[in-house]
Amino acid sequence: MQHPAVATPRETTVLYQRLLASCATHQPPQNAALEQTLAQITAAWISGHTALPATMGLSEHDYLTLLQRHFPTFTPPTTIPQQPLEATRLEELEELTVLLQEGRSGNHPSEIILARIIAAASLGVQHLWQDLGLEDRTQLTALLHHNFAPLAKRNDRNMKWKRFFYKQLCDNAGVYSCRVPSCELCSDTHLCFAGDPR
Repeated sequence: MQHPAVATPRETTVLYQRLLASCATHQPPQNAALEQTLAQITAAWISGHTALPATMGLSEHDYLTLLQRHFPTFTPPTTIPQQPLEATRLEELEELTVLLQEGRSGNHPSEIILARIIAAASLGVQHLWQDLGLEDRTQLTALLHHNFAPLAKRNDRNMKWKRFFYKQLCDNAGVYSCRVPSCELCSDTHLCFAGDPR
């Protein structure tokens, strides 16, 4: 099967600017950072620069709600690079979604939808900020602390975000078998904690 060509960084920037230009003008100023981040993620997804599957991992209804709520005058391209979501990972996606939704800050209704997007990106193979199409880990951390503060505050050891989410699932429900009962005993500790800005 032939896939559409991935857009260039310039094309992604143009998409981002178009999304920002279409932002709903009734949004209060405190939501500006959320809208900018959603525009960045959406532009990166349309361009094929994220790990997000079809409709950004959302239901068709939530995808359209997101666009209408934040970018009401934006018309997405008819051809968007799509990555299939493995059926075997649907349960994992649901558990990550619930974890994030239960830990949202309550600043904006779109946090429920954003939780699903972040959960879907967590199934990717790179750093979470890369799989979301963000600039760096600092931007992701700011997003999580603002919109998912109750959950993000529990990452008091600066664990890399994907690993932190899965550790939470392990601790909360015992769904995933942790390799060792204590991080201090694990030989992969250096892989889990963010000593660098990523």
